[in-house]
Amino acid sequence: MKYGFNLPWPGPLATPESLGTIARRGEELGYDCLLTGDHIVVPRNIDSTYPYTVDGGFPGSASGVAMEQLTVLSFLAGQTQNIRLGTSVMIVPHRNPLLAAKVLATLDVLSRGRIILGVGVGWMREEFDAMGLPPFDERGAVTDEYIAAFKELWTSDNPSFQGKYCQFSDISFLPKPVQKPHPPIWVGGESWRAIRRTAQIGDAWCPIGTNSQFPMGQPEQLAAGIERLAVYARREGRDPAEIEVVFRLNPVGQPEQIAADIRRYEQMGVGQLVVSFGQTSGGPNEVLERMEQFATKVWPLV
Repeated sequence: MKYGFNLPWPGPLATPESLGTIARRGEELGYDCLLTGDHIVVPRNIDSTYPYTVDGGFPGSASGVAMEQLTVLSFLAGQTQNIRLGTSVMIVPHRNPLLAAKVLATLDVLSRGRIILGVGVGWMREEFDAMGLPPFDERGAVTDEYIAAFKELWTSDNPSFQGKYCQFSDISFLPKPVQKPHPPIWVGGESWRAIRRTAQIGDAWCPIGTNSQFPMGQPEQLAAGIERLAVYARREGRDPAEIEVVFRLNPVGQPEQIAADIRRYEQMGVGQLVVSFGQTSGGPNEVLERMEQFATKVWPLV
């Protein structure tokens, strides 16, 4: 089992000092990856339902803070050596596909091959409207097309693409990413469409348990999702074993119980857990303590 963690964003720890300290300590403790979320703007009035809270409210609304995720990862790439750096998730329609592909390729070069591209379609209509993006109701098709464009740019010596939302030809696109054929693509989302997208183009599936419409919080629910992924993968001519399952965990209970839960997830086919250590108002020390306790008290029991 591998372990990653979410950066505490948005919140009081979204500062250069705290983020750098948490990233460096995570690397020292042996965490495999750190992940950060994606919002460009936070509209003052949001009617869209956030999928991952009970009341549908977006946790970032109160502060309005939204650091740009690829900039954050670039900042942390320069302060670390080994820990992988991931988007969880990048809302693919947020950025021009050529620019996004260039920034990600550059980050992979500068970090010496440590970028993970977690992808999602987005949930906030108001943010799409504020940014003048392609239509919100077409975001799934836009996402699929942009990812195909990424792959063309990253792997072709003479990239060319003709789609509904993106077209290019007769260009050079260098440097290519260090990772071959490209950085791993982790597909976020719990819906059947997200699972199909994973089967089609994903290196990993990254569900979150708290989606009320597509719940994955109980082991039986997650197991059903993993089986559905296997069915879709076989339909695409892929070996399900080639697709990693990355699950987000909020550790609750004593170390022995948490370790028992992790062993059960491992038996189900989960290869990596991303742990949320929460937000605190007392500086990074509380998060660092939780990270260390999880690494030193829980891992050995697994």
